[in-house]
Amino acid sequence: MVRHFATWLGEAHEVDFTIGSWELAKSMKRRGSDQPLSREEMFGYLGGFFPGEMHRQTLVPHAAEALAALATRADIVILTNLEDHCRTHRIDQLAGHGIAHRVECNQGGKGTPVARLVAEYGAPVTVFVDDLPHHHESVAQAAPGVWRLHMVSEPQLSPGVPPSPHAHRRIDDWQEAQAWITARFDEGVPAKA
Repeated sequence: MVRHFATWLGEAHEVDFTIGSWELAKSMKRRGSDQPLSREEMFGYLGGFFPGEMHRQTLVPHAAEALAALATRADIVILTNLEDHCRTHRIDQLAGHGIAHRVECNQGGKGTPVARLVAEYGAPVTVFVDDLPHHHESVAQAAPGVWRLHMVSEPQLSPGVPPSPHAHRRIDDWQEAQAWITARFDEGVPAKA
């Protein structure tokens, strides 16, 4: 998302976005200024990008193939921090890339909704994949038996995001991630708290 967001900011708003960390507001500056945008301005631009500009987003390499293979063994739920009014847009966007899984919207930490999903599905093994370190901390607290895979698949961003200490593993490639997730299912045991 960040690469496409950066392109749109430059084209439509003359805002330069230097991809390098998850501190988005600090990475955004009006063209010709050295001052970063405020968090409020950053969230305003994010609100402008979703859902109207979501069509710009493309899949990361091997994601569709990995998800298709994993779906033969698991129920996949896409838990996104997009606001609820963007849910249908995200479903349509993913369907356009051949990805058709349940989509749930959430605001804030993902631990509580992950715990609800674990209770709903009752699966002995659950794997959570996310790019933001604070979501791994949230899941570790609310659903400690869930395996947590930290993945930052945008090559321009991944070097600037340190591995989450609350994740069991950091992998930034879907082919390698698929093998790691499959191994968790093969082992058949939940993560240790």
